[in-house]
Amino acid sequence: MFDIGVNLTSTQFASDRQKVVKRARDAGVTGMLITGTNALESQHAQRLAEAQPDFCWSTAGIHPHHASEWSTEIASTLRRLAEKPEVVAIGECGLDFNRNLSAHEQQEYAFDAQLALAAELNMPVFLHCREAHARFAAVLAPWLSKLPGAVIHCFTGTRDELEACLAMGLSVGITGWVCDERRGLELREMLPLIPADRLLLETDAPYLLPRDMRPRPTSRRNEPCFLPHIVHQVATWRGENVDELATRIDQNARTLFRLA
Repeated sequence: MFDIGVNLTSTQFASDRQKVVKRARDAGVTGMLITGTNALESQHAQRLAEAQPDFCWSTAGIHPHHASEWSTEIASTLRRLAEKPEVVAIGECGLDFNRNLSAHEQQEYAFDAQLALAAELNMPVFLHCREAHARFAAVLAPWLSKLPGAVIHCFTGTRDELEACLAMGLSVGITGWVCDERRGLELREMLPLIPADRLLLETDAPYLLPRDMRPRPTSRRNEPCFLPHIVHQVATWRGENVDELATRIDQNARTLFRLA
């Protein structure tokens, strides 16, 4: 089972990153994608991935929260990182009209620029969309035919939005959000709509600790070693065999990110 979304650069992991990776391996996780969210974090993610060959890879991108930082220098940094074998996708990039930490115009500009970079480099994209579906789709659509693949990470949208993403050919990343009895019920009902070859699972650690874990972890920090719980729950709600789903999501990740 492959975790496509781990924020291993987070300061929450500063004291025990190596132990976090070991616990993931011991739990049966077969690979991890470390998320890059700005220029500095993308460089850190690449170095962390480089230290765990054939188990960790990384993305390089500018999250919409950091879109106001976009510059030609940052574009050059991402381009340079993309040459590294550990860096297998451009992103996390997209639009976030929930927190609006960068102006909408800045978000759209940085998103479009990263899509152009991914198309030029023939790399898949790791996408973010929150409360911005219409503009997200409008910016993304012209680039889809030029991209080798794309995943909308941590999907929490509506059924109409899911169907639109699937119609665009996107893969869909599901997190422990789906395990939340307060917020995840609608998403849980939509799980069977996602084609088996386009489903990806992720922890988004250290965020989104699954609320239905028993016994509950003593810390509220999420870890990639909890991915098996998400796999089990998603398999149950999709009516699938747990081991088969674990194998499938590993295959899907390796296909999308073109891993050996």
